Amino acid sequence: MQSTATPVLHAAPRADAEPTRKVAIICSKGTLDMAYPGLILGNAARMSGIDVMMFFTFWGLEIIQKKRAAALRVPTVGNPSMHIPTMLGGLPGMEAMATKMMARGMKKLDIPDVPEMLQILADAGAKLYACGMAMDMFKLTKDDLVPQIEGVLTAIDFFDKAEGAQIIFI
Repeated sequence: MQSTATPVLHAAPRADAEPTRKVAIICSKGTLDMAYPGLILGNAARMSGIDVMMFFTFWGLEIIQKKRAAALRVPTVGNPSMHIPTMLGGLPGMEAMATKMMARGMKKLDIPDVPEMLQILADAGAKLYACGMAMDMFKLTKDDLVPQIEGVLTAIDFFDKAEGAQIIFI
């Protein structure tokens, strides 16, 4: 016997029961070309009303160190996206040239530099954290980090805070 009732495919969610959208972005690389993907995704998520948590681990700590955030470089040796032979990438001045070219391109697009992007993210409510184990491994303290970092977490703390979030690893 076939039912004549119209099937309900999607029940309308109650306004007070709607889940918060969350994203947790893990930044694990500290070069200029690898810093921007996480920072831009985090900014786009905040602009879309999505809660953002960023976790900087291993070489990603370069992005949030006071002494290094404004001086990240684009690697030319062993970078297949450069489309140049590795030997050429190792020539003196190649890394500086690639870094300058990328910085100029970002400026043309009116994309802020790394320290300003970190400030924009913090001002927008993104939560920025450093990885405790990586901090210990590289003998860094919270004083070595930019002021926008809310704290230092263990991997377990990160997963607890990221519960229910979409996780993006860069």
